[in-house]
Amino acid sequence: MQTDKPISTVLFDGSCPLCTAEINQYKLVTPTGQINWIDVSSSDFIPPAGQSKEVLMQRFHVIKPSGELISGAAAFVHIWEQLPGWRRLAAVAKLPGALDVMEFGYEKFLKIRPTVQSLFKKRAA
Repeated sequence: MQTDKPISTVLFDGSCPLCTAEINQYKLVTPTGQINWIDVSSSDFIPPAGQSKEVLMQRFHVIKPSGELISGAAAFVHIWEQLPGWRRLAAVAKLPGALDVMEFGYEKFLKIRPTVQSLFKKRAA
């Protein structure tokens, strides 16, 4: 069922097996027409004005229905708020200080992401 409600657009790194696995889990529970999923690694991807593909590949981004671009933990929470089964986690993430802790953890994860990606790729081969 398609709605006229403005939708969020998720910009994700489809070349990352870990990222793709997570996005696929979200897609399974996304109400039809509620979220637009864009693989930033795709050769035909054109970045939004003022953004570069390189920057968008470095972390998780969402364009909110208002047009605001958010990234990292805030972007995850925005998506979780819209997904059945994930809304409680979004509510927990909005407790005082929780988003800061999540962003800190996400920043640490990004530093080891290349290693994690290579492990996923080796396991898939």
